[in-house]
Amino acid sequence: MITKISISKVASYKTPATLETDKKVNLIYGLNGTGKTTLSTFLYNTEHSDYSECSIEGLNGEDILVYNQRFIHDYFYQPDNLKGIFTLSKENKEAEEKIKVAQDEIKRLETEKEVKIRNRTKQEKSLYDKKHIAEQTIWEIKTTFAGGDRVLEYCLAGLKGNKSVLFEHLANIKKPDEKPTKTSDELKKEVEAIKGDSAQKYDLLPLINFTAYEVESNQILEKNIVGNENSSVSTLINHLQNSDWVKDGLQYLPEAIEDDAESCPFCQSKTVTQSLLNDIKGFFDESYENDIDELKKLLSSYKNAISALPKKETFEINPFIVENKSDFENYYNAVYSLLENNKRQLEAKLKTPSQKISLSDSATAIKKFNDFIEEINQSISSHNKRIDNKDKTLAEIKAQFWALMRWDYDQTISVYLKDKTDIEKKIGELKISEQEVENSIKIQKEIITEQQKRTVNIEQSIKFINNGLVELGLDDFSIEKHSDNLYKIKRSKQGADIFQTLSEGEKMIISFLYFVEMCRGKRSVDDTGGKKIIVIDDPISSLSHIFIFNIGQLIKKEFLSSDSYEQVFVLTHSLYFFYELTDTNHSRRKENQKLFRITKNSDGSHIFSMKYEEIQNDYQSYWQIIKDEKQPPALIANCMRNVIEYFFNFIEKKDLNNVFQKPELQDNKFQAFCRYVNRESHSLGQNIFDYKEFDYEVFKEALGLVFEQSGYKEHYEEMVK
Repeated sequence: MITKISISKVASYKTPATLETDKKVNLIYGLNGTGKTTLSTFLYNTEHSDYSECSIEGLNGEDILVYNQRFIHDYFYQPDNLKGIFTLSKENKEAEEKIKVAQDEIKRLETEKEVKIRNRTKQEKSLYDKKHIAEQTIWEIKTTFAGGDRVLEYCLAGLKGNKSVLFEHLANIKKPDEKPTKTSDELKKEVEAIKGDSAQKYDLLPLINFTAYEVESNQILEKNIVGNENSSVSTLINHLQNSDWVKDGLQYLPEAIEDDAESCPFCQSKTVTQSLLNDIKGFFDESYENDIDELKKLLSSYKNAISALPKKETFEINPFIVENKSDFENYYNAVYSLLENNKRQLEAKLKTPSQKISLSDSATAIKKFNDFIEEINQSISSHNKRIDNKDKTLAEIKAQFWALMRWDYDQTISVYLKDKTDIEKKIGELKISEQEVENSIKIQKEIITEQQKRTVNIEQSIKFINNGLVELGLDDFSIEKHSDNLYKIKRSKQGADIFQTLSEGEKMIISFLYFVEMCRGKRSVDDTGGKKIIVIDDPISSLSHIFIFNIGQLIKKEFLSSDSYEQVFVLTHSLYFFYELTDTNHSRRKENQKLFRITKNSDGSHIFSMKYEEIQNDYQSYWQIIKDEKQPPALIANCMRNVIEYFFNFIEKKDLNNVFQKPELQDNKFQAFCRYVNRESHSLGQNIFDYKEFDYEVFKEALGLVFEQSGYKEHYEEMVK
């Protein structure tokens, strides 16, 4: 069953128009030229390129049979003879019974197939819903990493516009064996480092190359440096263990003592004689001085080695150190604290040579620092290489990004993939089952085809068509058998192109009766039948009222009240015919029928649902068009003339000549209206465009004056509301 018809960008359908229905019978009203033919022609040939922007929803293998002018042209104007319509003969009872059994079995199988299709559709819907939920979750990646200045957005190139595409991309990525080591924030920083405005290469950081390692293990540091043991004062100095103190005091004494004695630098008594000075200096002999010089050299070497080391500021300006500031501080401070402490001990040793010292080994602390710097330098080298190979680096980061996303969203994907496997297995089983049923239906159709070869004929259709012509009062022509599967039209005065000699009404009737038989019967002996959707477009356009009534009754009996057809669409320009086909029983109409109206204005054709209460007669429809200034000028003017004719000539039976002679209508601006309305033939309505004088407001004002001057102002005002 058709549930929706969409028409766009063809003929008068400038913008999309839709007809949505859930009913078997669909009645469509529209004046000529509003777009009915375009709708029926689309259904007649849905594959035509003209209808590339049009679509149908809801079809399930039904055959669409359309009666319209294209049908008449294809079946009656083009061929010399009509194709026969095959019907079952009642003479072969055995074949008829077998056909009946096969048809009943097909109905049962079709019902079984529909159940399986519904179950499969339910499973497909379930899979769709699960995927939709999963897609919504995965879409968080897009909302999180795309938009604004988000540097990882490039990873989503081509994946940001469609949830399904993004989901399928992630689902097709193999889950990593282990959790990725880098977070999205770390990946973001890597991208910023090589792609941002501040992206730059960095020099490697210097290592600590300490050149005074040997000082720390020099044996002199553990030597008790003292003076000459043979000096007369050595016993006293050694006993007092104050050689360093005495040595310091020498600097306060002169090189030679001229008086008897010099003041002691410590007690200030006149106790230091030249002899004592010589003995004290003799205590600090050459060996002592050599050891002191050695200590001074060691201290100088150690200080120079420390001062040659890279300054702390050299490291602190590097962003890689900034990221590892705490570790850097620990390693750097450990080295410099150790070296400074060793330096202080050397200085103390120089002041007190007799004291033994032991310096800390700086090699371990320096190695730890250098190892740390080596790791930082590896990062710097990698960073520099990434900048040199930016495209490759970005590709690697992108791969790492998706590996991380696959890991983070694994639960969503894994659950969906498991559900997908389970549901697709069920769908596959249902499809196999459907195919088995379809094969069974095919077998039954083969039985019908075989039995029909023994019993079908075209004589029954000939009889039905001819009886229909007689019942409608047309006995001047008929259908007769031309060959085993062809008809031809015969009339009392035989001649060539008999169909062309028929009146428009006769052509309409015989073509429609033929269409009815086509819907009833089969177009070939191999036709096993199936569900049919019937479309009938204005079958009464050239018929008198008596024929219109009879055709209406035929349609109601054959199509609207029959269970033989899946769905019926009837299009007409006649409100009388439209009303005749509408079920007056509210409950039945609500259950089975849906009403539509097609209109056209400067915006194009439009399709609207219609309530039963909205059905109006032709006179009311003319007023509806008059009130819509977007309608074509010729149509509005024609409707104005029809309203005047209908009301004054048929209802009031008044002569309007005097009205048009009144002064109120003699104004120049009303002359175009008066000339047009007084034309005798409606067929001349197109001439309104020759005048180029149509003005909607002026014509509407003139129409109002006609009713006002005739004494029917209230009627006009009521109709234009």
